[in-house]
Amino acid sequence: MTVAMLDALISEYVAGDLPEPARVLIASHIEMKPSSALMARTLEAFAGQSLEKGETRSLVNGDRRMETIMRSASPQLRLVQPREKHHVLPRALRDYLGFDLADVPWKGKLPGLKQHMIEHNKEDGSEASLLWARPGRALPNHTHEGLELTLVLDGDFHDHRGTFARGDVSVADESLDHRPVAGQTKPCLCLSVLFAPIVLSGSKMGLLGDILGL
Repeated sequence: MTVAMLDALISEYVAGDLPEPARVLIASHIEMKPSSALMARTLEAFAGQSLEKGETRSLVNGDRRMETIMRSASPQLRLVQPREKHHVLPRALRDYLGFDLADVPWKGKLPGLKQHMIEHNKEDGSEASLLWARPGRALPNHTHEGLELTLVLDGDFHDHRGTFARGDVSVADESLDHRPVAGQTKPCLCLSVLFAPIVLSGSKMGLLGDILGL
């Protein structure tokens, strides 16, 4: 994931500026990643202090400012909260869906790939969905017409940027052309939030092979 972009998304989450699907994705990521949870709590505390002082500066203004905020975090922010019973799906996502993983009404999308469309906004083209890919399954090579956020809920996938494991967020935009491939050890389960359609790319033979799951 691009750290600066993810930091900005967490900052927008704390400020309440994210649309609902993205808010749920970042809230789920925060549940799964203690370091991001600490950052969110620190930003919330910092925002409260800034409001008390009448400050209106941005919560995050570059790496140096973020480091200062993290160093000044009060000790109580670092307390580890008791873990609830293990669920593959984070609480924020379960609340959003209204059910747990065992009750997801999957639909076959391509061989070795299942999808559950959570919501689709026909006006702006945005959508949120759960994706399940069998081990080793490659998604067709594609680029993006807008922002794509992908949270790994279980398993992992990789592309030319590296490997994304449970709790990681892939942030993609118009500059990225990639071919995500699920890890070999177990199925990969993800929450995907798209703000614009993806566009298939690559050779026709390569796309055909990926579509057929070869």
